[in-house]
Amino acid sequence: MSTFGALNTAYRGLTAAQQGMNVAGQNIANAATEGYTRQRVEQSALAAPARGLFSGGTVQVGQGVSVDAIARLGSSVLDAGVRSASAQAGYAGIRSSALQGIEATLQEPGDNGISAALQGFWSAWQGAANQPGEDGPKGLLLNAANSLTTKISSAYQALQGQWSSVRAQAADAVSVVNAAANQVAAYNATIRSTLASGGSANELIDARAKLTETISRLAGGTVREQPDGTVDVHVGGNALVMGTSVRELELSGSQAGDALGSTVQLLWKNPAGVASSDGGEIAGALSVLAPAAGGNGGAIAEAAEKYNGFAQELAKSVNDVHKLGQLPNDSAGNPGATKQDFFALSGTGPAALSIKGPASTAGIALRAPDSGALDTSIADQISQLGTGAASPDKVWSGIVTGIGVQSRGAQQRESLTSAAQASAVTSRASQSSVSLDEENVNLLTNQHAYQAAARVMTAVDEALDVLINRTGLVGR
Repeated sequence: MSTFGALNTAYRGLTAAQQGMNVAGQNIANAATEGYTRQRVEQSALAAPARGLFSGGTVQVGQGVSVDAIARLGSSVLDAGVRSASAQAGYAGIRSSALQGIEATLQEPGDNGISAALQGFWSAWQGAANQPGEDGPKGLLLNAANSLTTKISSAYQALQGQWSSVRAQAADAVSVVNAAANQVAAYNATIRSTLASGGSANELIDARAKLTETISRLAGGTVREQPDGTVDVHVGGNALVMGTSVRELELSGSQAGDALGSTVQLLWKNPAGVASSDGGEIAGALSVLAPAAGGNGGAIAEAAEKYNGFAQELAKSVNDVHKLGQLPNDSAGNPGATKQDFFALSGTGPAALSIKGPASTAGIALRAPDSGALDTSIADQISQLGTGAASPDKVWSGIVTGIGVQSRGAQQRESLTSAAQASAVTSRASQSSVSLDEENVNLLTNQHAYQAAARVMTAVDEALDVLINRTGLVGR
C-alpha cells in the first residue's frame, strides 16, 4: 500500500468511528423514547487490492473499514410475540370490564340491591296481614312494590346504557384501526423509497411498528414483512394493509339505531364483506354485544334476559297467589273483584321495564273470597313466597352468583393475559431497548478509535512531509 493509501485508510477509520459516536448519541438521546429500537453500525474490513504487475511482490494490507449500514437491533419474532399478547390482553380486558360493569348493576350485596328490596316487599305483606283494617301498612306495601319494580327497571336500563357504551367504544376502535392502517400504508411507501435509495429508515420502521401494535391490540392483526421493507397487515386472514393499499373496516348498523340485543358485526368496505378478527378489543366488544342465545350469547344481552326472566318469575309467583284472593269492597260496600293480578306486565317490551304494581291500595287482595273482613290468608301466603326452593329470592340469588362467577373468571383471564403481555414486552425490551451503560462503553470505544485513527493520519502526514519536503536535502 502506498503512503497515500495509508492516509485513506486512516480517513476511513475516522469516518467509521465518527459514525459510531453518532449512532451511540442517537441511542442515548432516545433511551426514554417509547417504541425506539437501539441501533448499531455494521462495519466490514476492506480487503487488500489485488497484486498487480508493479506491486513488487510485497504483501499488501487491507484498505481500512467500510460502514455498510446502521442496523436496527429488533427481532421480528419478539415483535410478533408482543402483538399476539397485546391482542389477547385487549380481548380479555374488554370482556372483564364489561362483566364488572354488569356486576356493578346488581349492587349486591347491599341495601340498594334487589335482594334487600325483595325482603322489604315480603315484610310489607306481613305487615299488611298483621293490620288488615289499617291503610298505613297497605301504603307501605305499595311503596315496597314500587321500590322493587323500580330497582329491576333501573338495573335493566343500566345494561342498556352499558351496551351503548361498549358499542361506541367498538366503533371508536374501528376508526382508530382504519387511521392506523392508512398511516402504515404511508410509512410503507416512504420506507420502500428510502431503502431503495440506500438510506436508513430505522426511525420510520419504529414508528410503523407502534402502529401495527395498535392494530393488533384493537383488531388482532398479524404482520408479514416483505423483502422491499414494507409490511402487510392481516385481520382474520384478510389483508387490511397490503403495500400502500388499505381496505378499511366498519361496524354494521348505526350507533343511533342499534339497541340492546341487536346484531353488531365487523364488516369490510370496498368490497363489502363480513370480517372476522383473531382477537383484540374489537373482538372482545363484539362478543359482549352479541344477542342472547340461551346462555351462550353476549354477556350484556344474557344478563338482560336474566332480568326479564326474574321479572316474569316474580310476577307469576305473586300473581298466582294474589288471584286466589278478593280485593277490598268498594265505597258502596259491594264485594271486591277476584282473580286480579298484583303485578302487571304491560306491552311487548322487556318484562324488566314493564313490570308494575297496583296504582292504589284498592288493588291489593289480603283475604280469600267470602271470608271475614279480618281474614289475611292471601297476604300470609304471599309473605312466605320468599322462602321456597323455587322462590324469586332463589332465582335472583342464582342470577347474582352466575354473573359473579363469570366476572371473576374474566378478571382472572385478564390478569393472565396482562402478565403474558408484560412478559412479552420485557423479553423484547431486553433485546431492543437502549442500555445507557452499554452506550457509554460504545461511545468511549469509538472516541478512542477516532483518536487513534487521527493519530495514524498525523503519522502518515508527517511521513509525507518528510518524503515531499525533505528528501534530497542531505549533505547540502
